[in-house]
Amino acid sequence: MSQSAYKNAGVDIDAGAQLVDAIKPHIKKTHRSGVVSGLGGFGALFDLKATGYKDPILVSGTDGVGTKLKIAIETGKHDTIGIDAVAMCVNDIIVQGAEPLFFLDYFATGKLENTVAEKVIAGIAKGCEESGCALIGGETAEMPGMYGEGDYDIAGFSVGAVERDNIITGENIAQGDVILGLASSGVHSNGFSLVRHIVEKHNLSYAGKAPYDDNITLADALLAPTKLYVRPLLEALKVKDGDKPAIHAMAHITGGGFLENVPRVLPETMAARIDAQSWELPALFKWLAEAGDLTHEDLASTFNCGIGMIVVCDKNHAAQIANALQDAGEQVFTLGTVEPRTEGAPAITIDNMEGAWPAKK
Repeated sequence: MSQSAYKNAGVDIDAGAQLVDAIKPHIKKTHRSGVVSGLGGFGALFDLKATGYKDPILVSGTDGVGTKLKIAIETGKHDTIGIDAVAMCVNDIIVQGAEPLFFLDYFATGKLENTVAEKVIAGIAKGCEESGCALIGGETAEMPGMYGEGDYDIAGFSVGAVERDNIITGENIAQGDVILGLASSGVHSNGFSLVRHIVEKHNLSYAGKAPYDDNITLADALLAPTKLYVRPLLEALKVKDGDKPAIHAMAHITGGGFLENVPRVLPETMAARIDAQSWELPALFKWLAEAGDLTHEDLASTFNCGIGMIVVCDKNHAAQIANALQDAGEQVFTLGTVEPRTEGAPAITIDNMEGAWPAKK
């Protein structure tokens, strides 16, 4: 089949080539040690030895941004959604102590609109740049008939490395460990099917003012990109307890909220006890709770509730770790502690939700 026939079928190869040229300046900003190949090859090359690791373990992660994309598409705001794609991957691999090294993206659409695609990929490049990882490759797929007009999907894949002796597994968690919480930037990239349901239920416009804040549109509030925690956590991981990191575990609060993500990093013999009054539920989540008539369990199992990352650390180094995170620009809360888990007891208990969260019991 000739190229013109392929174009008649809905696939514009020339547009794809033009997009590659357009995104090269954005990708160049993500260059780091270890990058070998340029953009456009069949495979992306990376030299792990050049990064200086002595005995590295590779850690990988892949994710997308879910139905948050629907809001970006509906509002025509495409410049930050790529940051979400990066954050969902690199925040996952940093919890095991791994420094993200490189990232690959996947952008798929029915008809390639280069202005939109460039904005999305520029956001991906920005997320990579802020996380210190290189955008070394990806795929742009034009698939007529698979997506509605104007629709697209993005996903990402990241690989990082950590020295074998510094892997964070949670196995060192002990009674009395302190649980720190790092503030989120908003809803991040989970729970948007419920968010969109609430918006539709109340016939709200994304272009209108947020119901809880006249200084911001609802679209801008909901599309605030997922926070990138990589650089601050890499600094905090330098705090040692002997020759080991004083951080014993980290949990990225994504789909499943507190109730699913915190137990994932705890030994079966330990439980987390968190005080909901140790931080203020942000106004966005208060509105979601009230407008959606949500229960406390709905909030705790769907949203990050204002805390995007959990750090479990040795109590004797908690203040030092909190200071390192604050110096790196994070807002840090002391949420609770780790305690022994009795048979049949839950792996996580959140106290004082009734007094702190405006939701049903």
